[in-house]
Amino acid sequence: MTMDEFLKNISVGFGGRILNINKRSDKRAYIDIYPKDITDIVRYIFKDMSFRFDTASGVDDFDSLEILYHFSHDRSGITVSLRAILKDKQDPHIDTITSITRSAWWIERELHELFGIEFDGNSDLRPLLLPDDWPKGVYPLRKDFQPPKRDSRKE
Repeated sequence: MTMDEFLKNISVGFGGRILNINKRSDKRAYIDIYPKDITDIVRYIFKDMSFRFDTASGVDDFDSLEILYHFSHDRSGITVSLRAILKDKQDPHIDTITSITRSAWWIERELHELFGIEFDGNSDLRPLLLPDDWPKGVYPLRKDFQPPKRDSRKE
């Protein structure tokens, strides 16, 4: 499979549900989608096109949060990232993809804890990285995060 074949297949299959395609090279592309379409498009890429889910990453873009879901196709060397923009930064929600690939469970927990993203349908979003006494509603990877003041007398 080539990148052009993949992009043609996804464009034909999802048409108006694809907001933008940014083909960076013959091996790398970014596809912008509506958050509500995440499970349908992930299911197609993962199950029908035999891509592997690599990971997801979060980005705080000041007035919104972005999730980039990264997939790779081992035989062709193609890497594709789906980008979903969550516009309601105060209450960001997106459907979980753990029903499609269980490997997303850990990264969804991490994104929930560090960015405050709610993954609807994921029943286990307990803390993964931060200390047990970390305050609720404080997300250290958001741009508005204020680290606690250090007491210089203790040093």
